Amino acid sequence: MNTPATAQTSEPTDFNASQVCRSLLETTLRNGAQQMLQQAIEAEVADYLHQHRDQLDEQGRRLVVGNGHLPARQIQTGLGSLEVRQPRVHDKRADHQFTSAILPPYLRRVAALDNLIPALYLKGVSMAQMSHALKPILGEKADGMSPTNIQRLLGQWQADHRQWEQRDLSDRHYVYLWADGIYFNVRLNSERPCLLVIVGARADGVKELVAVIDGQRESKLSWQELLRDLKRRGLTRPPKVAVGDGALGFWAALEEEYPDTRGQRCWVHKTANVLDKLPKSVQISAKKGLHDIYLAPTRKAANQAWKDFLELYERKYPKACQCLAKDQEALFTFYDFPAEHWTHLRTTNPIESSFATVRHRTRQTKGNGSRLATLAMVFQLLRQAEGKWRKLNGSRQLDKIIAGVLFIDGDEQKQQAA
Repeated sequence: MNTPATAQTSEPTDFNASQVCRSLLETTLRNGAQQMLQQAIEAEVADYLHQHRDQLDEQGRRLVVGNGHLPARQIQTGLGSLEVRQPRVHDKRADHQFTSAILPPYLRRVAALDNLIPALYLKGVSMAQMSHALKPILGEKADGMSPTNIQRLLGQWQADHRQWEQRDLSDRHYVYLWADGIYFNVRLNSERPCLLVIVGARADGVKELVAVIDGQRESKLSWQELLRDLKRRGLTRPPKVAVGDGALGFWAALEEEYPDTRGQRCWVHKTANVLDKLPKSVQISAKKGLHDIYLAPTRKAANQAWKDFLELYERKYPKACQCLAKDQEALFTFYDFPAEHWTHLRTTNPIESSFATVRHRTRQTKGNGSRLATLAMVFQLLRQAEGKWRKLNGSRQLDKIIAGVLFIDGDEQKQQAA
């Protein structure tokens, strides 16, 4: 009689033991991660204090000192919720404030999640599937990522975007602008919406997201409404250069709203358009020829490489050469600006790189759920990417550009005394 009873209880006992071991392992990993995170934050602050230990006031007292800890907060990670306490830094210097690179202010989830959710959505993962897709990353015990809460996040991102697109721009001056139209399929709409995106470079060289709106196929009217809205909110000083692809709508709108702004066609778009009109057998050599054009050290050398390309390919591939030839002047605008800025001005890379993994879509049935949701997700993805955009090389040269200093082939032209 006792034998069956023993047999009946042995399997659940093994199962319970497995659960206990798994729970202990998860607890150990979580505690270890929490300890390492706390140690990393402490070390970051200690290093900051050490670097500024020689900063003293008139009485010889340190201007940068530690001052206890901020209240503990919960950070959601793949191992679950971790509690951390950030050391408080008292920096008495004007216009200086310590900001942790490990634990930014108000962070409640690891930054990867704020990137991952919109990226998955733009890849076609629905809200109902999102929780399942995130489980391998967040772990079974991660809280706050249910479909309902993701919908709440979406609602918050939509509200953030509405508030952001009404912000005052009267204190902004963007020396350079990059503009592009990003197309996405929408499952509930037969028409592919085009999101119009503008990124700007301030006078200190920092790149900022300027605008992202739902447009209509990059038409002149859509771009003009966007540019007029920027001017209405205070962006009245025209940029020196605007960088974009060959979409006529943007350039027609720019000419009316900012007639003094010079245009620079994107070489990445132009290269792709030219190669698309060539057979694959010659695309490798043609791509090298195009690189020789826009990487030439002077405008004269670029024009010679341009002529060499046309002479080589024009007879057999006239459409490719026509595509290249129609924007010659606008493709060489960058030569009239500092050489340090050329790598930034030749392409719309600040926008392109942010959508490298999500912009190319082919099947309507696997698109996103709605235009508004797509707009909110793109906005969130761009705001996350914004913090990683590289500052312009030679940013000090921007003051000269604003002042109207002349540059030829990237070199400053010194004014001769009268």
